[in-house]
Amino acid sequence: MIKDPIKINILFFGASFFATSILKGLIENNYNIISVVTQKEESEKKSSFLTVRKVAQEKKINVFTIEKFNEKSIKQIEDLKPDLIIVASYGKIIPQKVLDIPGFGIINVHPSLLPKFRGPSPIQNAILEGEEETGSTIILMNEKMDEGDILDQKKISFSPEETYPELLQRISQLSSELLLKTIPLWVRREITPQKQDETKATYCQLIERLDGKINWSENAQEIFNRFRAFLPWPGVFTYWQKNDSLLRMKIHQMKILENYEKIFLEKFQEGEVFSSEEKIVVKTGEGAIVLEEIQMEGKNKIKADDFLNGYPDFIGTVLR
Repeated sequence: MIKDPIKINILFFGASFFATSILKGLIENNYNIISVVTQKEESEKKSSFLTVRKVAQEKKINVFTIEKFNEKSIKQIEDLKPDLIIVASYGKIIPQKVLDIPGFGIINVHPSLLPKFRGPSPIQNAILEGEEETGSTIILMNEKMDEGDILDQKKISFSPEETYPELLQRISQLSSELLLKTIPLWVRREITPQKQDETKATYCQLIERLDGKINWSENAQEIFNRFRAFLPWPGVFTYWQKNDSLLRMKIHQMKILENYEKIFLEKFQEGEVFSSEEKIVVKTGEGAIVLEEIQMEGKNKIKADDFLNGYPDFIGTVLR
């Protein structure tokens, strides 16, 4: 904990679990948070949005939302007289008129190794792409998405089994520590911002519910990466053609089939369900996936062996 932080007025923008961790770190280290800007209440369908608001309110910090950056909302920010604005997973592009308000500019905390994975879903995309390391970057914001000059950056390694919630937790902690290290150095002008290498820039998009659909022609690692990246939302799912009904199945737990004979898998087609050593297994484009916990639409999730007791005809079908 920083006992004697630099005395500056900070306005915080954020709306996610990641943002909550950053805000908590600032509060716990005695920084003066004059207000918190989060997303409008109508959008707060997930508890992560409410958490930012709740943390601020518990500390009696003023919280408000900005539906649109216009004359009124920009004046509201100006009247707060922030020395520095910190942004973490806010979800909106901030216009130049706001960027020009604080004397120390606007710092953005982004959970990737910029310029890689610019955009709203960098942690999920690092997992989807089969990366072995990612990290956090502190940038001085400009009007473009995640293109500002870099103030500091730190890497973190992760395993091929680590899921999004697990990696999010670690990157949030890493990012908070990195920000707390960066603020005093930046305020004392002891950091020289570095341009991003545009030739190495990659981008990611908002994740949607349908992104969770499994493509059984992908290899087993790619499918498992999708499962890891999309926990808890949107999750991964597939379809089972049972007689005349197309049933949606959500897969809550899975793993890659190991120690198999390649020639053994060749007799199955992609998406075909078979049994191996009392496991429910699905053939993929390369390798196979073991299903461990399944949920039929409108039903409770159950272990795979219990599912098979209720649906013995599942073996031999081809998932879509």
